[in-house]
Amino acid sequence: MDRKWSLKELYTSFQDEDFLNDLKQIELILTDMKKYPACMQTEDNLVAYLKQENILDDLVEKVYAFISLIMNADTNNLDALKYASVIENLLASFADTSAKIQKWIAKFDLSKIDNEDIKNHLFVLNEIKQQNQYLLDDQSESVLANMKTTGSSAWLKYKDQLISSLMITMDDKTYPLTEILNMAYSKDKEIRKKAYEAEIAAYQNIELGIASALNAIKGEAITVAKLRGYHSVLERTLIDSRMSQKTLDVLLKTMKKALPMFEKYFQTKAKHLGYENGLPWYDMYAPIVDVNSEYNYEKGSQFVIEQFSSFSQNLGDYAKMAIEKNWIDVYPRQGKVGGAFCHNLHCIQESRFLLNYGNDFSDVITMAHELGHGFHGHCLNSQTALNAQYPMPIAETASTFCETIVKKAALKNASKAEQLMILENELSDCAQVIVDIYSRFLFESRLIEKREEGPLSVDEIKSLMIEAQKEAYGQGLDHETLHPYMWTWKPHYYEADYAFYNFPYAFGLLLAKGLYGLYLKEGASFAKTYENFLSLTGKMNLEDVGKSVGIDLTSEEFWQNSLDMIKEDLELFYELLS
Repeated sequence: MDRKWSLKELYTSFQDEDFLNDLKQIELILTDMKKYPACMQTEDNLVAYLKQENILDDLVEKVYAFISLIMNADTNNLDALKYASVIENLLASFADTSAKIQKWIAKFDLSKIDNEDIKNHLFVLNEIKQQNQYLLDDQSESVLANMKTTGSSAWLKYKDQLISSLMITMDDKTYPLTEILNMAYSKDKEIRKKAYEAEIAAYQNIELGIASALNAIKGEAITVAKLRGYHSVLERTLIDSRMSQKTLDVLLKTMKKALPMFEKYFQTKAKHLGYENGLPWYDMYAPIVDVNSEYNYEKGSQFVIEQFSSFSQNLGDYAKMAIEKNWIDVYPRQGKVGGAFCHNLHCIQESRFLLNYGNDFSDVITMAHELGHGFHGHCLNSQTALNAQYPMPIAETASTFCETIVKKAALKNASKAEQLMILENELSDCAQVIVDIYSRFLFESRLIEKREEGPLSVDEIKSLMIEAQKEAYGQGLDHETLHPYMWTWKPHYYEADYAFYNFPYAFGLLLAKGLYGLYLKEGASFAKTYENFLSLTGKMNLEDVGKSVGIDLTSEEFWQNSLDMIKEDLELFYELLS
């Protein structure tokens, strides 16, 4: 069975009359909304705007999601590429009006508003007022938006095409990159090593094109940040993340303190596998114990449903619905993008999930992770479109919480060998999210700093990546077998309007651990608290979302307590291993 996702709930095709009519409807609404900047600052006008903006957001999401989902499943789909340009150009043409509307909203005195519809959107409206200081004049906003369609957006599509069409030869057979990446989890050491070597060699054929895309996108991000008056690209990201610099500083400080703990973990695993100079990159996911951990999709999905249900029936029912209604595109294939993601569709109150499922326990965890994203969206379905748009750092919390549920539940009924396998999977994931994410933050910080001086060569980019890996992993990994090309296929570096999509993973992991700690204290009643917590994430800054469940995100103690939960798993891991 192909196990491809169903998109008919959006549209049946690009020739679907509903699709074409919705495109026209977007154009009509955008034209009609040009009236607002000339309107008086009255409550009635603001309510009318909010109603129309919510309708527009859902409509744009529906059209754009259909295009994006088809393009991710088949990057060479010409209709998807065509309509991606159509919708981008349409929205770009509205940029000057959008800037005028933001300036119009900025003139409202929201402290004197008594209307319930407006009060319901007060956080978003105040955010618009705050961000008004970073807007350019109307003409400049229009120029920037239109240039983006032939700048960073075009480079991103080019990079995606290079990566998705990359075919890699190993043992006289040819594989798409997604299949080669899945081989990192093989039980066969020779397969892992050969896959790593073949992968590294294959990037040499496309490295110049991808480096050009990276240079162009980061160059645009730097230029736009300066034009808008941000102190740095990072400051823009933090403001868009609704997160304070203080929270980030405390998070990074705690992560850095945890690096020696993970260095010991890697060294222990390396010695167990027979290595003296640290763990080779290709053996980071090597199984530490020989356990039959094969989970085909049917077994894996049933396992996830059962474990989710042990936390709450709502979560279990949600996973069952997503699986049974074919919301998931399951297996790798040529032309399909790598990795995994969830695309929440507030417009139809559903989600779609892309996996590259490889029948390993780690694939079950990835499924749980992505379904966690979907449940987050599910908890926001009662909100308006404007109040359902949460920032990146909180985006990784529900997903990681769901991973934790599955892993902790799986540990309870496992044999010692199975416990080792589950703990190894958990610690490997935690190491990725703490150590590798720290290396990615270092890499991107230094890349942006260097890019301000001019474009970087392939060798310079590779050197920055190796330098960051050495600093984060220490002597835990073998320095002769690091990964100089980790910047190529990771999509997180190629979004011009959102840089530093790395620390949100660490934020999400450690916040999820903190929430799980609350669950252990409160028991089954926490499920309702958790759902309410998720429902607030689109209309509060992160520090206030944390306060809603009694968490202080600026406290080093909170983050350290979350890391201590990982430390407990490490101690059990060492005990079982010995």
